[in-house]
Amino acid sequence: MDVHTNPPAIQGMNVSLFRFVLNVFYGTIVVENEHYIPKNGEPVIVCSNHVNSLTDALLLVTSVSSKKRNFLRLTAKDSQFGRKTFSSWLIENAGTLPIQRRKEHGDQADNSTTMDKLLTALSEGDAICLFPEGMSRFHPTMSPLKTGVARIVSDVLTRNRDNPEFAVTLLTCSLTYVHRWSFRSDVLVSFNPPLKLTVKDTPSLISIPDKPVDFEAIKSLTTFMHAQLSSNTIDSPSWDLVRVAKTAARIYVPLGTRMRLGDWVRVVARFVEGLAKPAEGAGTAAGGEGVAIERQGMKRTVTWNSKAEHRPRGDSVGDGHTELRTLVEAASSTQDTTLRTEAQMFSSSFTDEERERLTRDLSAYQDQLNAIGLKDDRIRQSGTLSSVKILWRLFLRICQTCLFLAIATPGLFLWVPVFATTTYKSEQLKRSGPVWDTHDEVAQTKLVYGLASGIFVWLTAVILTTPIFGLGLFFTIWFVPAWMWLTLRWTEDLIAAFRAAVALYRLLWVSSADLKRLRETREDLHGRVMNVATEVLGLPKDPEAEFLVVDGEEGDDQPSRWAKHQRGRTRGGWDSALRYFSIRRRRKRDWNETLRWFDATEFPKE
Repeated sequence: MDVHTNPPAIQGMNVSLFRFVLNVFYGTIVVENEHYIPKNGEPVIVCSNHVNSLTDALLLVTSVSSKKRNFLRLTAKDSQFGRKTFSSWLIENAGTLPIQRRKEHGDQADNSTTMDKLLTALSEGDAICLFPEGMSRFHPTMSPLKTGVARIVSDVLTRNRDNPEFAVTLLTCSLTYVHRWSFRSDVLVSFNPPLKLTVKDTPSLISIPDKPVDFEAIKSLTTFMHAQLSSNTIDSPSWDLVRVAKTAARIYVPLGTRMRLGDWVRVVARFVEGLAKPAEGAGTAAGGEGVAIERQGMKRTVTWNSKAEHRPRGDSVGDGHTELRTLVEAASSTQDTTLRTEAQMFSSSFTDEERERLTRDLSAYQDQLNAIGLKDDRIRQSGTLSSVKILWRLFLRICQTCLFLAIATPGLFLWVPVFATTTYKSEQLKRSGPVWDTHDEVAQTKLVYGLASGIFVWLTAVILTTPIFGLGLFFTIWFVPAWMWLTLRWTEDLIAAFRAAVALYRLLWVSSADLKRLRETREDLHGRVMNVATEVLGLPKDPEAEFLVVDGEEGDDQPSRWAKHQRGRTRGGWDSALRYFSIRRRRKRDWNETLRWFDATEFPKE
């Protein structure tokens, strides 16, 4: 079989099914830098960070447009095969190859057959997908990468060493879930500049008789992948630091969804790096000259030949192989450099004492907001709102809540089996083991059982209405999915209106003295955060002007300068003139919101 031109017949159906399920579960899926994906027929290894179990693979498959690639071959742990489950059926029928992990098989793990198939696929111009972290994780810190991907690159180049023009492209993709298992939360898929490796240009990666591959080249390539993957996602030493960084980002740029998701993620990531202790964040590794990697506005440096488990522990690197260094520099130079500034992350102007005090004060401020049930933006605007204005807005929000409750309630009866099933199964999974071992599979569980229960609801409605003059075949088969979708959109508006009403009500009951104290606290924090953002982290001094996007949509006529030539695509092709029903229309004020009655600012403790 011609691997790259004749994918399994069921692949197209699987991709459509994956795309449907993901777009229902997640509110917004933004894909950045699709132009980096090589065209069909060019050998490609797509690598990604691994934080959400099977969901990561589904997201990558649906993010690679069929106009670019007609097939993306996946791999999965062999324990996912041969089971009488819906997820196992999907995996097996999507052309996925099994991988035996040492975690389950120890020294008996044998992947020679699978590796041979992957090398054959690459040699024939296929695209394969791998997760170099080795296994999915719950913790926000990227795991040290395995060298398997770099070894596959070496093996496929070696297999084709008689063809000096043969090339394989290494394409990394950074995945960021705002709340990975929360219904209607948001996802960023950011492709990074590709690294094209040819036989003639990378002799250090090619094995010849009496001269094995230099392991230092393998380590260098693995380190490059780690640095590139972490450059466009939130890579934090702890969940507490993520919480503090999000609070700082909201104070720095209070635009909510009026800024791009990609910009929001990169601003939070910048604060994570700036507020992390030197031992936790970017330090200084032994080495010499480095290779720059851009975080769309911030220079990072890759550690070549690092001794630290093939992961960059800082911004300096030692000398590596000349030909690899040249290729990496070429790949890095394709990144947008509109705001290329040299951020002195750990300059003497921002001491450890100041960093710790700011982190502590930001955490205490967020605790105060949680205690009274308000967001930072409410405190920021409270000084301009009189009691009369608050009461008027409260009245409008109550009216909106009642309206959407009335029109959403009938359709919610169709969603009850879906919500009940996914809640029960996800809670059952959480109780089955520790947080670090179970929470990365919650989204996968919800997707699978949500799809199964949704299909059950649909089939039941069709069967029950078919006897009524064949109504099920000609009407219900289309009406039920459409009604459930509209109900979901109305429920999002219901939750948003109710959340706003509760916030206004709480604002009325906060004393003037407490509000004044909170505003003063915020004003002090704002000054300190702005100083760190502009003087230490190299962020724009006028964030609202830099990041504001009209109507909060990707690809507008006034793009953020950080997103120039990197414009994200909101998933879904339908954007009707009736903007209210548009798939791209957002029902939330900021990226942290989900389909909940409250703002999710806390993370599970390990």
